Amino acid sequence: MTEKTRREIGEEKIKEVYAGDVVIGAEGYAFSDIMLETLFAEIWTRNVLSMRDKRILLLGMIAAQGQEMTFKIQTKAAIKNGELTGEDVRELHLMIAQYCGYPKAAAMLMPMEEAIGEAEKELADK
Repeated sequence: MTEKTRREIGEEKIKEVYAGDVVIGAEGYAFSDIMLETLFAEIWTRNVLSMRDKRILLLGMIAAQGQEMTFKIQTKAAIKNGELTGEDVRELHLMIAQYCGYPKAAAMLMPMEEAIGEAEKELADK
């Protein structure tokens, strides 16, 4: 049996992190290759923080940057993976409003609720 390449490890991890809702770039495209081999094969696979802890941290950073669509994608994946519940995300949203500001939190509200609804529906349909 051959050892997996860093890219293969990264591909497996990105599929897990995004609950299968991701398109992986073709091999040979530097951005995708580096992201898979570094971020997903080296960072996301570390076991010091739990996946739940990583997701909470990531959601806070994304919210602070005002990235509504990325917040939605990460929220949906967190719920589908069982790392967070809709209630957990709504509680995080309250913290985000206090520390990132109400305008940024308000911008996250609709994408967050869409993600919660979509994830809960997909889980119920399984």
